Amino acid sequence: MEIQVNTKLKIAKPVNEVFEALVDPTQMANYWFSSGSGRLEQDKTITWRYEEYNAEVELTVVEIQDNKKIVFKWGAPGDEHVVTITLNELNHTTTVIEVNEKGWNESDEDLINNLLGNKEGWVYMLTCLKAYLENGSSNLRAAIVF
Repeated sequence: MEIQVNTKLKIAKPVNEVFEALVDPTQMANYWFSSGSGRLEQDKTITWRYEEYNAEVELTVVEIQDNKKIVFKWGAPGDEHVVTITLNELNHTTTVIEVNEKGWNESDEDLINNLLGNKEGWVYMLTCLKAYLENGSSNLRAAIVF
Protein backbone atom coordinates (compact mmCIF):
# COMPACT_ATOMS: atom_id res chain seq x y z
CA MET A 1 0.00 0.00 0.00
CA GLU A 2 1.33 3.41 -0.96
CA ILE A 3 1.57 5.92 1.87
CA GLN A 4 -0.44 9.06 1.28
CA VAL A 5 -2.05 12.00 3.02
CA ASN A 6 -5.65 12.98 2.22
CA THR A 7 -7.41 16.16 3.28
CA LYS A 8 -10.93 17.36 2.36
CA LEU A 9 -12.80 20.60 3.00
CA LYS A 10 -16.09 22.10 1.88
CA ILE A 11 -15.99 25.67 0.56
CA ALA A 12 -19.15 27.71 0.03
CA LYS A 13 -18.13 28.99 -3.40
CA PRO A 14 -18.70 27.80 -6.97
CA VAL A 15 -16.14 25.36 -8.34
CA ASN A 16 -14.82 27.82 -10.95
CA GLU A 17 -13.93 30.36 -8.22
CA VAL A 18 -12.12 27.72 -6.15
CA PHE A 19 -10.21 26.49 -9.21
CA GLU A 20 -9.19 30.02 -10.20
CA ALA A 21 -7.90 30.74 -6.68
CA LEU A 22 -5.67 27.67 -6.97
CA VAL A 23 -4.17 28.34 -10.42
CA ASP A 24 -3.79 32.15 -10.26
CA PRO A 25 -0.63 33.17 -8.35
CA THR A 26 -2.09 36.61 -7.56
CA GLN A 27 -4.99 35.03 -5.69
CA MET A 28 -2.77 32.35 -4.17
CA ALA A 29 -0.71 35.10 -2.50
CA ASN A 30 -3.76 35.90 -0.37
CA TYR A 31 -3.89 32.51 1.35
CA TRP A 32 -0.82 30.32 0.62
CA PHE A 33 2.58 31.16 -0.95
CA SER A 34 3.51 34.84 -1.24
CA SER A 35 4.24 34.59 -4.97
CA GLY A 36 4.36 32.28 -7.95
CA SER A 37 6.32 32.54 -11.19
CA GLY A 38 3.21 31.90 -13.28
CA ARG A 39 -0.24 30.49 -13.60
CA LEU A 40 -0.59 26.71 -13.21
CA GLU A 41 -0.77 25.17 -16.67
CA GLN A 42 -0.17 21.61 -17.81
CA ASP A 43 3.51 20.67 -18.42
CA LYS A 44 4.69 23.99 -16.98
CA THR A 45 7.36 24.32 -14.26
CA ILE A 46 6.51 26.94 -11.64
CA THR A 47 8.35 28.37 -8.65
CA TRP A 48 6.34 29.25 -5.55
CA ARG A 49 7.98 31.47 -2.93
CA TYR A 50 7.34 32.10 0.77
CA GLU A 51 8.93 35.49 1.47
CA GLU A 52 8.17 35.20 5.21
CA TYR A 53 10.09 31.94 5.54
CA ASN A 54 12.76 32.74 2.93
CA ALA A 55 11.82 29.53 1.12
CA GLU A 56 10.79 28.45 -2.33
CA VAL A 57 9.67 25.28 -4.06
CA GLU A 58 9.69 24.28 -7.70
CA LEU A 59 6.86 22.18 -9.06
CA THR A 60 5.92 20.66 -12.39
CA VAL A 61 2.27 20.61 -13.39
CA VAL A 62 1.42 17.12 -14.63
CA GLU A 63 -2.28 17.53 -15.35
CA ILE A 64 -4.94 20.23 -15.34
CA GLN A 65 -8.64 19.65 -15.87
CA ASP A 66 -10.43 23.00 -15.61
CA ASN A 67 -12.65 23.17 -12.53
CA LYS A 68 -11.96 19.48 -11.74
CA LYS A 69 -8.35 18.51 -11.07
CA ILE A 70 -4.78 19.76 -10.64
CA VAL A 71 -1.86 17.32 -10.41
CA PHE A 72 1.72 18.43 -9.77
CA LYS A 73 5.06 17.01 -8.64
CA TRP A 74 7.31 18.76 -6.16
CA GLY A 75 10.30 17.92 -4.01
CA ALA A 76 13.91 17.00 -4.53
CA PRO A 77 14.75 14.71 -7.47
CA GLY A 78 14.43 11.13 -6.32
CA ASP A 79 12.22 12.26 -3.44
CA GLU A 80 9.40 13.88 -5.41
CA HIS A 81 5.85 13.82 -4.15
CA VAL A 82 2.75 13.86 -6.33
CA VAL A 83 -0.07 16.15 -5.24
CA THR A 84 -3.56 15.71 -6.67
CA ILE A 85 -6.14 18.39 -5.95
CA THR A 86 -9.67 17.34 -6.89
CA LEU A 87 -12.66 19.67 -7.00
CA ASN A 88 -16.18 18.29 -6.67
CA GLU A 89 -19.09 20.64 -7.25
CA LEU A 90 -21.87 19.83 -4.80
CA ASN A 91 -24.13 22.51 -6.27
CA HIS A 92 -23.69 25.91 -7.94
CA THR A 93 -22.53 27.48 -4.67
CA THR A 94 -20.55 24.75 -2.90
CA THR A 95 -17.36 22.87 -3.71
CA VAL A 96 -15.58 20.03 -1.93
CA ILE A 97 -11.82 20.25 -2.41
CA GLU A 98 -9.66 17.20 -1.75
CA VAL A 99 -5.87 17.15 -1.58
CA ASN A 100 -3.98 13.86 -1.87
CA GLU A 101 -0.20 13.74 -1.58
CA LYS A 102 1.90 10.62 -2.01
CA GLY A 103 5.55 9.73 -2.41
CA TRP A 104 6.92 9.06 1.06
CA ASN A 105 9.69 6.58 1.76
CA GLU A 106 8.34 3.88 4.08
CA SER A 107 11.77 3.34 5.64
CA ASP A 108 12.25 7.00 6.61
CA GLU A 109 12.84 7.04 10.38
CA ASP A 110 10.98 10.38 10.61
CA LEU A 111 8.02 9.21 8.49
CA ILE A 112 5.29 9.70 11.11
CA ASN A 113 6.40 13.25 11.93
CA ASN A 114 6.61 14.08 8.22
CA LEU A 115 3.12 12.71 7.56
CA LEU A 116 1.63 14.59 10.51
CA GLY A 117 3.36 17.83 9.53
CA ASN A 118 2.24 17.45 5.95
CA LYS A 119 -1.37 16.78 6.93
CA GLU A 120 -1.28 19.81 9.20
CA GLY A 121 0.04 21.92 6.33
CA TRP A 122 -2.74 20.88 3.95
CA VAL A 123 -5.43 21.47 6.56
CA TYR A 124 -3.98 24.92 7.23
CA MET A 125 -3.76 25.79 3.53
CA LEU A 126 -7.34 24.69 2.86
CA THR A 127 -8.60 26.60 5.89
CA CYS A 128 -6.84 29.75 4.67
CA LEU A 129 -8.29 29.20 1.17
CA LYS A 130 -11.78 28.85 2.67
CA ALA A 131 -11.35 32.03 4.74
CA TYR A 132 -10.08 33.93 1.68
CA LEU A 133 -12.86 32.80 -0.66
CA GLU A 134 -15.78 32.91 1.76
CA ASN A 135 -14.82 35.95 3.86
CA GLY A 136 -12.14 37.85 1.94
CA SER A 137 -9.55 37.19 4.66
CA SER A 138 -5.99 37.53 3.42
CA ASN A 139 -4.17 37.90 6.74
CA LEU A 140 -3.99 34.21 7.72
CA ARG A 141 -1.34 33.23 5.15
CA ALA A 142 2.08 32.40 6.59
CA ALA A 143 0.87 32.72 10.19
CA ILE A 144 2.32 29.36 11.28
CA VAL A 145 5.25 29.87 13.63
CA PHE A 146 8.06 27.32 13.45
